[in-house]
Amino acid sequence: MLCSVCIIRQDFPVFDQNQTTMDVTAQLKLMIGLAQIDGTVADREKNFVRNIGRANGLSDSLIDPLFEQRHPVIVPTNLNEDEKFNYLFNLVQLMKIDERLYKEELLFCSKIATVLGYEREVLAELMLNVKTGSMTGEEIQSLKKITMKYLK
Repeated sequence: MLCSVCIIRQDFPVFDQNQTTMDVTAQLKLMIGLAQIDGTVADREKNFVRNIGRANGLSDSLIDPLFEQRHPVIVPTNLNEDEKFNYLFNLVQLMKIDERLYKEELLFCSKIATVLGYEREVLAELMLNVKTGSMTGEEIQSLKKITMKYLK
């Protein structure tokens, strides 16, 4: 049973059914890389990553060993607009989950946003609008619409 404190989004993203376990694992590795930046992966960060993995059919036995490794920053180039948004949205939620922001985390997310094809200003928009608590589907869709104007 998941505790309500651990749940940030009520609708953890379930990625395209055509995505392989490797695609989901790649996003989890990226998120873990962000969580490791401050030197400690907090329990709330671990739970957030686990919940996304579980929502996509991965077991804890596949997810947990990923926290023990450092991962290269690899961002897929074949993502559609929704997938790009989910990648960045999840990173920003993860960055804000421990209620502390580090310069390195902001730089990491800014780099990922640029690689995904966004203008850097999208990060400021997301930082202002992504909540640390749960967000409704309507709020997320509204934010997605706002961020689309930053896609190059």
